[in-house]
Amino acid sequence: MKNTVAKLMTICLAAFLLTSCVAKKKYVFARDRANKAEQENVTLNGRIARLNDTVSKLHNQVNAMGRANENTSDELFKAYTELNKTNSELNLNKEQVAAQRQRLQQLMTYISQQQKASADLKKKISDALVGFNSSELTVTMKNGKIYISMQESLLFPSGSAVVNSKGKEALSRLAEVLNTNADINIDIEGHTDNVAIHTKQYADNWALSTARATSIAHVLIDDYKVTPVKLIASGRSSYVPVASNDTPEGRAQNRRTEIILEPKLDELMAIMDAK
Repeated sequence: MKNTVAKLMTICLAAFLLTSCVAKKKYVFARDRANKAEQENVTLNGRIARLNDTVSKLHNQVNAMGRANENTSDELFKAYTELNKTNSELNLNKEQVAAQRQRLQQLMTYISQQQKASADLKKKISDALVGFNSSELTVTMKNGKIYISMQESLLFPSGSAVVNSKGKEALSRLAEVLNTNADINIDIEGHTDNVAIHTKQYADNWALSTARATSIAHVLIDDYKVTPVKLIASGRSSYVPVASNDTPEGRAQNRRTEIILEPKLDELMAIMDAK
């Protein structure tokens, strides 16, 4: 039993770490809960082993008393009472281990389902955005999330946060997929290169990156009816580059907007919080 539970724990934790289908705080919370569950199982299995040993000793004691005529009925009754109490406690601990194993199995099943759902969603988005080349946008999956990275050249004129017609076409296709998938959160992140901007409209790169993310959020919500409660828009300025800012090509790659799709984790949290 101990080996089985430990094996389940190992598989569960490995799968959870590989998918990381949670935001960082939620992942850390789930990881800590899983570690706690592992420790509980170790403790419970140790207790079961000790109780089994106690049951064996009590059986031997009762049998010995039955064979010894000099033992009184009171001593036999006391021994039987202790044996029944220990058996009850042993059964209770076994039930706790079984419940823990069931929780771990539920977690593994949920993670497997999320992996498949994310892979299916990535394919739908890639199919919807066919026709745009890799210099304009990419669709990737990492850490259990789907990243749609759109370059400035696809979405905006230089130094502007007004989405152009080609960018709206890409967002329109993306919105069709988003509107058929309710169980996802949508983070929109604006990114710039490290060339400082200071205009009447945008005080710095923070302002420009935030304005671009907000502009895309409005296009998705106002033009294509994506549910607002799903969206978060934020600016990251130049502080999360994907290429070197020392070359024009690298700076062009860094001027991008990322739309990040993350599965909702309500069911996962319910499993982790189960008593």
